[in-house]
Amino acid sequence: MIFELLKQQRRRRLRARPFPKEWRKLIQHHVVFFHKLNASDRAELLSHIQVFLAEKRFEGCGGFAITDEVRVTIAAQACLLLLHRRTDYFPGLLTILVYPLTYMVEEKRQVGEHVWEEGTVSRLGETGRRMGSLVLSWGAVKHGAADPSDGKNVVLHEFAHQLDYENHAADGVPGLATREQQLAWSEVMRSEFASLRVADQSGIPTLLDTYGATDPAEFFAVSVEAFFEQPRALRARHPKLYAELQRYFNQDPLEYSATL
Repeated sequence: MIFELLKQQRRRRLRARPFPKEWRKLIQHHVVFFHKLNASDRAELLSHIQVFLAEKRFEGCGGFAITDEVRVTIAAQACLLLLHRRTDYFPGLLTILVYPLTYMVEEKRQVGEHVWEEGTVSRLGETGRRMGSLVLSWGAVKHGAADPSDGKNVVLHEFAHQLDYENHAADGVPGLATREQQLAWSEVMRSEFASLRVADQSGIPTLLDTYGATDPAEFFAVSVEAFFEQPRALRARHPKLYAELQRYFNQDPLEYSATL
C-alpha cells in the first residue's frame, strides 16, 4: 500500500514537469498524428510520455544506438493507447529492445498434426507475457509514426499485447472493469475473430490484417492497429468491434484521424 502510494506520487510529479522542448520538437517532426490531437489530448499525451520514459529502459541491439529521437518516437505512439483512462503504464514491461531494421529469430512452427519445422524468420517486433521486454525494429517504428493511416503500426501492435497481458493472460481480453464489460467484449470479439478466420481461409479480402486470424491475442492487436489507423473504415465495416474498442480506450480516433 505504501509502495503504491509512493509510486502514484512520483508519477504525479513526473506528469507535472515541464516537457522538454527538444523532445517536443522530435515528436512534432516525427509523429504525424500528434498534430491532429486537440490541445487537451496533446498535453495528456506529453504527461504520459514523461512517466513512460522515466520507468522504461531502452537497449539498442545489433549495434544500434538509442537516442532521444528513438525513445520519444516510441513513447509517443505507445502512450496514445493510454489517453483518457486510468493506467499503470504497461506494468509487465521493463525493457524495450530496439534493432535498426528487421531482425532474425529462430522459430519452430507446426506444419502438420505431428510435424514441426524449424527455421529462421524475420520480424519487426515481438513481446511476451513473461518476457518483461518488448522488441521493435526502428525502421518499422519510424514508418508507423510517419504514416498513421496505412493500418500498420508495430508500436501499437506490440503495446496492445501488453494491454492484453494486464488480465494475466494472452487471450485478447485486456483488463475490463466489470463482468458485464467482459461478457460484451467476449461476444463481439469471438464473432469477429471467427469471421476473420473464415475470410482468411476463403481468400476473401479483409480490412483487418489476416495475421489476426492466428489467435485471439493477435486478433486484438491487429484490431487496435485498425482502430487507430483506419477508424472510418473499421467503424463502417465492423461497427460492433469499433464500439467495443471505443468503450475500452474511451476515445474516438475519428476525431483526429478523419483528415489523415
